[in-house]
Amino acid sequence: MAHKFVIRPDRLRRVPAQFSWIDHRLVRERYIQRCNAQAWTLYLFLVTVGDDQGLSYYSDRTIQNLLSIDQSALDQARDSLIRAEMVAFAAPLYQVLSLDKYVDRETLQMNTGPQSLGAILRQIQLQG
Repeated sequence: MAHKFVIRPDRLRRVPAQFSWIDHRLVRERYIQRCNAQAWTLYLFLVTVGDDQGLSYYSDRTIQNLLSIDQSALDQARDSLIRAEMVAFAAPLYQVLSLDKYVDRETLQMNTGPQSLGAILRQIQLQG
C-alpha cells in the first residue's frame, strides 16, 4: 500500500460549515453506479449550491448555462437522479436526499397484514 502524505499542506481541505461536503458512501456503497456522468455533474452542482437541508432552487436555464448542457440533457440527468432516489424535485425546488438506506421502490411489496419475524428478517437481509 502506498504511503499517504499531504502534497499541498497550504491547501489542506477542511469540512466546510455549509452542506457541500461529498459523502464517501457514494463510492463505498456503490451509489455512484446508479447514474451516468451527466447525472453526477448535476448532483455535484446541487450538493454544492444546496443549503443545510440539501435544498436549492436554481432555474433550469441557470443550471443549463452553468453546466453547459441543453434542456434534454438536464431532464435526463434529473430523471436519473430521481429514479436513483438521490434527489427529489418539485419545480423549481431540488432536494438532495440522504444516503441513509436506499430502498428500491420497485422491489417493495405492499404489507397487507401481519408478517412473521422470519419474513421481516428476510426482507431486511434483501435490502442490506
